[in-house]
Amino acid sequence: MKKIAVTSTGSTYSDGKAIVEVVAGRLSHRGETLAVAESCTGGMLSETITGVSGASRFFLGGVVAYDNSVKTALLGVKQDTLDEEGAVSESVARQMAKGAREALGAGYGIGITGIAGPDGGTAEKPVGLVYIGVSSETADEVMAFNFQGARDEVRRASVTAALQMLARIIPGEEAAH
Repeated sequence: MKKIAVTSTGSTYSDGKAIVEVVAGRLSHRGETLAVAESCTGGMLSETITGVSGASRFFLGGVVAYDNSVKTALLGVKQDTLDEEGAVSESVARQMAKGAREALGAGYGIGITGIAGPDGGTAEKPVGLVYIGVSSETADEVMAFNFQGARDEVRRASVTAALQMLARIIPGEEAAH
């Protein structure tokens, strides 16, 4: 897996729309649904999505799975994966995304796990390391990011990156909502 170093993540799409509006438009237009599982973002992704008028048409809900017991009990993350790879890993992000999608019955799922800082980083897993998974019925994708900045900057960059990943895999164009 390729890790991507990011210093700033744009929140607008190529046509000047906020990325959350692009995702909202596409999901609404297609009649698709979304569920999320968040760890290091602590609900920020859900808050961003529900800030869009009409989000109830496509957003089913989310789980803030900060503790590993929540990841296993509600999202189906395997304990063996947590023991072997740790909570901040490609496999856990993939399992969180798929678990959210399946548990809530959505067409798409997003899973975010990482180290927002300022504490908690190691040489192998530094502060700013975030894995984001996007799951659909046909495929799962996970990307690793190395975000720079303070805690809230890492969290905001994670939310934007997750929405950008989702926008890339939703077919078609958004409609006005």
